[in-house]
Amino acid sequence: MSTSSTSLAPALNAADAQFEQSLERLFALLRIPSISTDPAYNGEVRKTAAHVHGELESLGFKVTTHTTPGHPIIVAKWDDAASDGPRALFYGHYDVQPVDPLELWDRDPFDPIVETRADGSKKIVARGAADDKGQIMTFIEACRACIQATGKLPIPITIIFEGEEESGSPSLPGFLDAHTDDLKADVALVCDTNMWDRDTPGITTRLRGMYGVEVTIEAADKDLHSGYFGGAARNPAHVLAKIIADLHDDDGAITLPGFYDGVAEVPDDIMAMWQQLDFSPEAFLGDVGLSVPAGEKGRSVLEQIWSRPTLEVNGITSGYTGEGFKTVLPAAASAKISCRLVKGQDPDAVRRSFEAFVTERLPADCKAVFKNKGAGPGIELDTTGPAFVAAQQALTDEWPKPAAFIGVGGSIPIVGDFQTRLGLESVLVGFGLGDDQIHSPNEKYELESYRKGIRSWVRILFALGETA
Repeated sequence: MSTSSTSLAPALNAADAQFEQSLERLFALLRIPSISTDPAYNGEVRKTAAHVHGELESLGFKVTTHTTPGHPIIVAKWDDAASDGPRALFYGHYDVQPVDPLELWDRDPFDPIVETRADGSKKIVARGAADDKGQIMTFIEACRACIQATGKLPIPITIIFEGEEESGSPSLPGFLDAHTDDLKADVALVCDTNMWDRDTPGITTRLRGMYGVEVTIEAADKDLHSGYFGGAARNPAHVLAKIIADLHDDDGAITLPGFYDGVAEVPDDIMAMWQQLDFSPEAFLGDVGLSVPAGEKGRSVLEQIWSRPTLEVNGITSGYTGEGFKTVLPAAASAKISCRLVKGQDPDAVRRSFEAFVTERLPADCKAVFKNKGAGPGIELDTTGPAFVAAQQALTDEWPKPAAFIGVGGSIPIVGDFQTRLGLESVLVGFGLGDDQIHSPNEKYELESYRKGIRSWVRILFALGETA
């Protein structure tokens, strides 16, 4: 048995023995209102950074808090020669969302509490409990347990915490470029994700990218009286509606030429894993008042939201939209459209195809204006790498059900930044749940997520040490 294996049990015991103190330390962090999007809280954000700096420094990390054009970025390094193996770069954020509407909270959002449900289960309620303070504290407390039990960490670790994630991380890309050497690692660990369900841990391996555009069809130089001009003048709302209708065929497939170029099928082993998950399309849609799956025919709902690209209309504006009627023939009609992209698709090629598709369908007297809203590729991570295998086994050892490789429909930009700027693949492990109400009133984090999250990171760190 390796030294790493014999040290695991004492570290897990240390995590359990100090759990109440770990909870108190989380509450101390949750009490600071680090709302990054509101300048009125800039001092509280800096206070939070100083608090986290102190926590890491007390454990023996070498910590630097960096000034940025926005909020501070914290970098902490553990370089003990006794900590051997691959270096991990752990990422999280210490800022939180605003709490509005405050009247919908059951209590002060920054007065954390553990609430007990009728079934005996418990939840931590506070802004930031799940997104992302509870998540980053699972890792900090796991490090604490390892150090208390063994005097060191199983592997070298660099931690980077930012305070602008909830406001778009404007300072982070430039910071990564300027500190590439200091952030060198073998694997990145990202905690801002969810489990599959309360008993099934998840490793997120698929993130969809994005292409967004606002397209405006313009015709006459002003709104026209529909009685004078109706029928004789081109109506851009009709033109736009027809173009939108043409973007999908009767089977739900997207008709942009070349749209599916590079899109691969889900590997059989991953598909088999998804089929074993306890997922009900009826319940998934029923929760939002729907009942019939849409999208591509022949594709399961999980395929559609995790591994297939989409094109959706997010909003349409044209003519008079106020109360009552104003009988005009509008001069322009606009639609905001977003495409969720998967690995293999070229966002710029999708943009060109969309613009050509619209332009080719313009009748006389109409022109199209395109306002692009940003683009980024989809990401699919290699689940056969040693870090993924080690993390999956470590999580499976801790939770009631085996860890699953799952996807998310949205994107996590830092994962792409780590790939392109640092050359790092990320292992995305978090312990949130879909009902944690992040960004909403009464945000919560399961007490069991916090407890077993700490234990899970202990296991993952030791497992990564075995991959050396």
